[in-house]
Amino acid sequence: MSAIQNSLFILFLTCCFLIPTQESHAQSYGASLGLRLGNSAYSRTVGLTGQYRIARFVTLEGIIQSDFKYNTTAHLMLERHRRILTKRLNFYVGSGLSIGEEQSEMKNPDTQTITYTYGNPTLGVDLLFGAETTLLGYNVSIDYKPNFNITGRTPWYSGQVGVSLRQVVIKGAEQNKRQRQRAKAKRKKEREKEREERQEEPWLGDWFQRTFKKDK
Repeated sequence: MSAIQNSLFILFLTCCFLIPTQESHAQSYGASLGLRLGNSAYSRTVGLTGQYRIARFVTLEGIIQSDFKYNTTAHLMLERHRRILTKRLNFYVGSGLSIGEEQSEMKNPDTQTITYTYGNPTLGVDLLFGAETTLLGYNVSIDYKPNFNITGRTPWYSGQVGVSLRQVVIKGAEQNKRQRQRAKAKRKKEREKEREERQEEPWLGDWFQRTFKKDK
C-alpha cells in the first residue's frame, strides 16, 4: 500500500471507531486462535495469531510471523474493542511491543547504493487499527499495523496490512460463565474464612458468661 492508501485506511478506521455505538457485549468470543497473512512494502508474512479477552472490551493479542527468509517477528498488543451495529462486528485499536530478526537497508548518500544486512535483532513499538466479524465459530479481521523501530532496523517505520482467520476456542458466554463461577467460588471461600475466624474465639465469650453468671 502507498502512503496515501495507508493514511486513508487509518482515517477510515478512526472515523468508524468514533461513531457512537452501544458498548454492551462488544465481543462474542472469549478466545480465538488462527492464521494471519501480512503484507508490507518489504515482505509478505505468514503467522499465528491468538486473542484472549482479559477485561470488558479489552483483548490481548499475540502474533508470531515470518517471511521464511529474512524477517521473523513476535508482537504482543493490548486492544480496545468497540462494537458497531452488532456485537459480531467490531472495530478496535491497540498498541504493543515487537521483537525479532529483520533485514535492514542502509543507503550511501555519496554513491546512492543500498547495502542490506540480515539477521538484525530488532525492538519496536506497534500500533493497530482493525475491524473484525465473528460468524459460525470463526473470527475474520483486517487490520493495519504501523511499526516504529527503536533499534536494529532501517528504515525506522514500516506499515503492514494483515488479514486473519481465527477459530473461536472459547465463546464469550462461556468465558463470562467461568468468570461468574470463579467470582462465586471466591466469595464463598471468603465467607467460609470469615466464619472460621468468628468460630476461633467463641470459647472466650462463653467462659466470661459462665464466670460472671457464677459470681452473680
